[in-house]
Amino acid sequence: MLAGLAQYPAFQVFLAVSVSAACVALLTPALIRFLKVRDIGQQIRAEGLQEHLVKHGTPTMGGVVIIVVAVLLVAAMLIFAHPTFANASLARIAEYNLGIKAGVTVLLCMLGCGVLGFIDDYIKVAKKRSLGLGARQKIAAQITIAATTTLLAINWVGVSADIRIPATELALPTSQLATTLSLPAALGGITIVIPWLYLLFALVMIVGLSNAVNLTDGLDGLAAGTVTIVTLFFAAIAYAEGSLPVALVASAIAGGCVGFLWWNCYPAKIFMGDTGSLALGGAIAGLALVTKTELLVVIIGGIFVLEALSVVIQVLVYKRCGKRVFKMAPIHHHFEMLGWSETTIMVRFCIITGCLAAFGFALFFYQLATIGPLG
Repeated sequence: MLAGLAQYPAFQVFLAVSVSAACVALLTPALIRFLKVRDIGQQIRAEGLQEHLVKHGTPTMGGVVIIVVAVLLVAAMLIFAHPTFANASLARIAEYNLGIKAGVTVLLCMLGCGVLGFIDDYIKVAKKRSLGLGARQKIAAQITIAATTTLLAINWVGVSADIRIPATELALPTSQLATTLSLPAALGGITIVIPWLYLLFALVMIVGLSNAVNLTDGLDGLAAGTVTIVTLFFAAIAYAEGSLPVALVASAIAGGCVGFLWWNCYPAKIFMGDTGSLALGGAIAGLALVTKTELLVVIIGGIFVLEALSVVIQVLVYKRCGKRVFKMAPIHHHFEMLGWSETTIMVRFCIITGCLAAFGFALFFYQLATIGPLG
C-alpha cells in the first residue's frame, strides 16, 4: 500500500486536500464546544460596524485546528509515502528530500506566525479587549520569524537569492550584497550566507502577507475562502516544479481551509482569529519563497495586497488631507457600507481571487514552458 501511494504523486495531492478538509470539518464542532465552555470569544471593536456587534463572543482562535491538522497530515504523508517505499532512484529520493526541507520551512513559517497569533488572541480574550499585542511587539516578532524562514530557505533548502522576473529571462541581482558568517565549531561550524538585499525583500513580503491576510479576515468566510484558492494554485505550482512535499503542504492547508469554511461561512459559528490569519499569511509567503514566485504572489494573492493597500491609502490620505478615500477600510468594509451583504462580498472576492490566481499561474506556466524554472 505504501509503495502504491508513493507511485502516484497526483493522488497524494488530492488525498491531502480531501483528508485535511474532512478532519478539520469533523474536529471543529468539538473545538467550538470547548471554546464556548472556556468563554473564548471574539472581541468586537465598539467603533466598528454596528452590524458586527452581534458577533461579539463568537468562538475564536479556530485557526488552531487548521494548523494542527495540516502539520500532522503532511508529516504522516511525507513519512509513509516516501519514494524509498517504491524503490525509487537515488536522484528522485534526493529531490524528494530537498522538497521535504522546503516543505518544513513553509510549515515552520506558518507555525511561527500561528504561535504569534495565538499569543495575540489569548491577550484579547484574557483582557476582554479588541487589541492584543502592541504593534511594535507584533512587527518585531514577525521580522524575527521572517528572517529565520528566509535564512533557512537560502542556507538549508538552497533557494536562490536572486529574484527572477516572471515571463522574462531577467533577474534582480539581490544576491550581490551578501555576508558569510561562519559559526564556531561548538555550534556546528556551519557557514551562513546572509544576502542582505534579498533578506530585506523577503522580510517585507513575509510580514506584509501575514498582516494582509489578517486584514482580510474581517468577514465570515472571506479569509478561509480566498486562502483556499491561493494555496490550491500554489499546490499546482509546486507540483509543476516537481516538489511534491511542498505541493502536499499547500494542498493540506487548502483542504483545512475548506473544512473550516463549513463552520466559518455566514453566519459564522467560529472565527480563525489571528492564530489562523497570521499563520495562513505566513504559509503563503513561505510557499512563494520556496517556489521562487516572490513577485508572482503579488498577483496570485492580489486580493490580500488590495486589502492591505486600502488601509495604507486610507490612513495616508486622511492624515494628509483629512478625507477618507473609502467609507471604511479594509476595502471589504467599504462594500459592506455600500449595502453589499457579507455573502456577496465573500463570493465576489473569491471570484476575483480565482481570476488573479489563474492569471498568475498562466504567467508561471509560460515561464516554465518557454524559459525554464523561476528558481
